[in-house]
Amino acid sequence: MASPSPFSSATPFLCYNNSKLSSVPSFSFLSYSRQAVQHLSNAKRKRLWLRRSCFKSPISAKVAQKSPLQYRKLGDSDLQISEITLGTMTFGEQNTEKEAHEMLSYAFENGINALDTAETYPIPMRKETNGRTDLYIASWLKSQPRDKVILATKVSGYSERSTYLRDNAKVLRVDAANIRESVEKSLKRLNTDYIDLLQIHWPDRYVPLFGEYFYNYSKWRPSIPFVEQLEAFQELIDEGKVRYIGVSNETAYGVMEFVHAAKVEGLPKIVSIQNSYSLLVRRFEGKQQYNISRQPKSMD
Repeated sequence: MASPSPFSSATPFLCYNNSKLSSVPSFSFLSYSRQAVQHLSNAKRKRLWLRRSCFKSPISAKVAQKSPLQYRKLGDSDLQISEITLGTMTFGEQNTEKEAHEMLSYAFENGINALDTAETYPIPMRKETNGRTDLYIASWLKSQPRDKVILATKVSGYSERSTYLRDNAKVLRVDAANIRESVEKSLKRLNTDYIDLLQIHWPDRYVPLFGEYFYNYSKWRPSIPFVEQLEAFQELIDEGKVRYIGVSNETAYGVMEFVHAAKVEGLPKIVSIQNSYSLLVRRFEGKQQYNISRQPKSMD
């Protein structure tokens, strides 16, 4: 990622999405950074650490326990997804394989049916640890019925710093070659035949991200056309390697262009968008159209 990473080095937390806030389906995950905790009052800090401590010891759950979770249709897909999903970006950095398995089992035994990973994980991004998250998930998946797990992952957007993700690349782009290599490697690490939801982690074109709030015209660059990106996804969908596609860290303009290109060219339509949303980041609010499910993530 092209600027200081917004991802906090913290144990992932499950976050409830209040269905009363919006009629649009959504799912999310939540984590807290140590820096944020330091600014809290002692009382609030104590309550926060009590919440975090639930993952410090072995996790157990009653398999027969009835789940209070609701399930919602993800956009135009046929995926019925739990209103809460599990983020995995610390697996392989802060969390051991055993801890990762405990969290995954606890989540799924309590009704969660979807997990979110990415080719860049774990966070912080490092060549030495890259891919561990997927490997930990893969070893857990061996003991699970694959059709009961909704597996979401991400292909990286434009990057001049993360070229180690590809075999031979001077820069990462969201073009056919990069998308295919990303998917093939993700499938191998995850030891699965298909990905339920493949998301573009951040756009190929320049957009203000990761701490930027205003458009910097000097950073404009030529980008891969929206149609070309969708055509690459279409090939993988036709091959049965990807079921549905979505976007992340995307803008309203980007969503509209993807929807328009899909409609005009008869290409696959994005079914979801995963953007930051928290008490501090409110740009994700507003009317949602075109049946694209929101997946708010909060890591402030």
